[in-house]
Amino acid sequence: MEIRRYRPADFDGVQSLWEEAFPNDPPWNRAETAIPAKLAFQPDLLFVAIGGGAVIGSIMAGYDGHRGWLYAVAVRQECRRGGVGAALVREAERALAELGCDKVNLQVRASNEAVARFYTKLGYAIEDRISLGRRLSAEP
Repeated sequence: MEIRRYRPADFDGVQSLWEEAFPNDPPWNRAETAIPAKLAFQPDLLFVAIGGGAVIGSIMAGYDGHRGWLYAVAVRQECRRGGVGAALVREAERALAELGCDKVNLQVRASNEAVARFYTKLGYAIEDRISLGRRLSAEP
């Protein structure tokens, strides 16, 4: 397995991966919207895992100068529990640390206990916070 920065030729593989990993995501989280937006801002914080010549995992990260964030961490179903997700998280953390990031945040749906366990095994802790959000553009 190789972890590297995203390349335009990876789009179809990432799109297929996200459709598998996030089948009910809203339109603004889909690859055709999220990837161009990411490539316009901090494109060096989008990584893929390649195995057997195909995209088997992805992660997006962001840094605002205060906190880092992880997004769209996905691994092909048949590749889960093989270290791909952990390796992607560690690569994103490394890239964020190089930018001076000292704290990384992420969000997990409250109903997704398996993913919460994955992150706690990597050293993340559930914090006593309420996550609020607001869309600034009309929903597509």
